[in-house]
Amino acid sequence: MKIVLPGGTGQVGGVLRRALTAAGHEVVVLTRRPARAGDVTWDGRTLGPWAAEAVDGSDVVINLAGRSVSCRYTDTNLRAMMDSRVDSARVVGEAIAAARTPPAVWLQMSTATLYAHRFDAPNDEATGTVGGAEPGVPGYWAYSVEIARNWEREQEKAATPRTRKVALRSAMVMSPDRGGVFDYLLWLTRLGLGGPVAGGAQYVSWIHDRDFVRAVEFLITRDDLTGAVNLAAPGPLPQREFMRALRRAWGMPVGLPATRWMAEVGAFVLRSDTELLLKSRRVVPGRLGDAGFAFDHGAWPQAAADLVRRTRHARSRTRRTPTRP
Repeated sequence: MKIVLPGGTGQVGGVLRRALTAAGHEVVVLTRRPARAGDVTWDGRTLGPWAAEAVDGSDVVINLAGRSVSCRYTDTNLRAMMDSRVDSARVVGEAIAAARTPPAVWLQMSTATLYAHRFDAPNDEATGTVGGAEPGVPGYWAYSVEIARNWEREQEKAATPRTRKVALRSAMVMSPDRGGVFDYLLWLTRLGLGGPVAGGAQYVSWIHDRDFVRAVEFLITRDDLTGAVNLAAPGPLPQREFMRALRRAWGMPVGLPATRWMAEVGAFVLRSDTELLLKSRRVVPGRLGDAGFAFDHGAWPQAAADLVRRTRHARSRTRRTPTRP
């Protein structure tokens, strides 16, 4: 198959590109800065030659484009998150609508952040509560929810009658890649800082990178599935338990706790935001499970052990690789 990845240069794009290429597919990445074979230039906002070159005649489009959420949630950055997601979804829809031979399926990245900050019950697609009106949380968290709603709405309203559309409400994708969320959490663990944050009762939803790829492949082949689908492992955990399992997998006995204000200071230093640490994301894969998808890494302790093993293997290979003169 020919698979197009708009915005496929980030961590998740790298995971998909490697796996889909290894499976024998032709993978085309739309990017502002082409750097390798298979890259095609686009600006993420306007139609251009990329539409005919990449999208027309393709089999699948998986739109991953959007400004990274790993930043300070200033008004400027929040607006950039909104615009980059909405603009890219809109123009991908325009390209598919204009194609003589449109793709059979358009998978549009979304986010599990859409769901409410809650502790009492898990959120699936049928019964989950959309966030934005929770009491006692920072007001700007509602803007993150609005970003997700507008992101999905742009795909919904696209006039693509010959293309099936699925919105991927993804939890954090855990992979051993440098710079990803697992790399950051492991860094904290290795420093002895991987303890509970603000008590650690907030839930962490996640998905192992290989299950993420398998779920994407599953959704490509399932012609009966449309609309929003949660991509999250069935076992979300409170943050204190999540980090305890990661410490155990790495072999770190100590994990110092952090108060809310300490998390705020740390997030400021790292140019990130505390929403990523403090919001309770208790998300479960209702529709995937109903459709018969089986997770290979559904429990976090075993998933963490696999990711740690792969991380150590990759680092040992890097140390053994001789430098060229």
